[in-house]
Amino acid sequence: MPVAARILFLALFLPLLIAVNVFLYRRLVRDVTESRAVRRLAVIFMAAGLFVIPILRLFLRGVMLPRPISLAMMTWWGFQLAALFTLLAFEIGLRVVKRSDARKRGPDVAEDPARRRLLARTAASAATAISASVVGYGMKRAFEKPELTEVQVKLPGLPKALDGFVIVQLSDIHVGSIIQEAFLDQLVESANSAKPDLLAITGDLVDGQPDQIGQYIARFRNLKSRYGTHFVSGNHDWSAGWDEWARVLRGMDFRVLRNERVVIGDNAASFDLLGVDDWHSQRSSEGYNLSAATAGRDGSRASVLMAHQPTNFEAVNAAGIGLQLSGHTHGGQLFPGTLVGDLIWGAQNAGLSRVGTTIQYTSRGCGFVGPPMRIGAPPEVVKLVLVA
Repeated sequence: MPVAARILFLALFLPLLIAVNVFLYRRLVRDVTESRAVRRLAVIFMAAGLFVIPILRLFLRGVMLPRPISLAMMTWWGFQLAALFTLLAFEIGLRVVKRSDARKRGPDVAEDPARRRLLARTAASAATAISASVVGYGMKRAFEKPELTEVQVKLPGLPKALDGFVIVQLSDIHVGSIIQEAFLDQLVESANSAKPDLLAITGDLVDGQPDQIGQYIARFRNLKSRYGTHFVSGNHDWSAGWDEWARVLRGMDFRVLRNERVVIGDNAASFDLLGVDDWHSQRSSEGYNLSAATAGRDGSRASVLMAHQPTNFEAVNAAGIGLQLSGHTHGGQLFPGTLVGDLIWGAQNAGLSRVGTTIQYTSRGCGFVGPPMRIGAPPEVVKLVLVA
């Protein structure tokens, strides 16, 4: 992200973040204690989380923060999100209670300060406990072994000899300062347990540069399948330096598909596997190009398209693609993002859908971005069984 874009990002979102932190400070600290020492410590802690670490991440390009710092920061942001929604719900309840009390005591009687403080402390304690529980559950869900989702897809034109062909899809792993060895080892184990004929990784593999996280990515050498591991880029891969990553992945025997098509199978029975670069890479001269990927293709043949973002369906359908595999959405990752995802992506937010004659599967992804939490959209490894 260019420096100008980073400054614009701060200018747009910093006021919102400041407002959230001020609200949380008032409800969780100021309304609960009169201790100046506690209030000052809270201000310092919240200011560090609000300004220092995000500024380091935005402007120290190429620098990856140590895992404990990144994990603590992202967990704190997750707690803030949970506390914000919990306190907003309590705020409505408290206003109802205060109006009821005002009617009972009459307009000439002042509110009891002790009762007001008791209500504030009760709300703050309850919100803290609820938010901590939500964060704990969300983190457990995010770091545990992803679900294995098995789906049968009737693929038009698939030769009978390939009936039962298994594609295992991994997506949105986001290897970086938080997701590292242990997570990747269990992910590889889960993928291999599905006994894939072919592995398809549909983008957003990395959040870092090869010299920072290459040793973690190397663990994907342990993936096993008959036709190998195929990969298309996501927007995070482009941000991390996609040209360099493409070379690294090819060096690991990944088949990196950049707006191209390969034949899977043999002369007796086969289908077309196509891959395009991330949708937002169109501004690059070598970015998303469906026309290049489909050039010269026999439209009667069975086809599977790997595309990171679930979009451009009219063109994909017009090209006669039978199945598109995507990710990107995380299924919303955590409530209420799940609802927002449904509003933005509709049926393509997660799971199976159809656009015209094209079947779409959007993976909820394996990893996470931002708060290390999954609520309402558990991580998944997808086992797609192709049916003739």
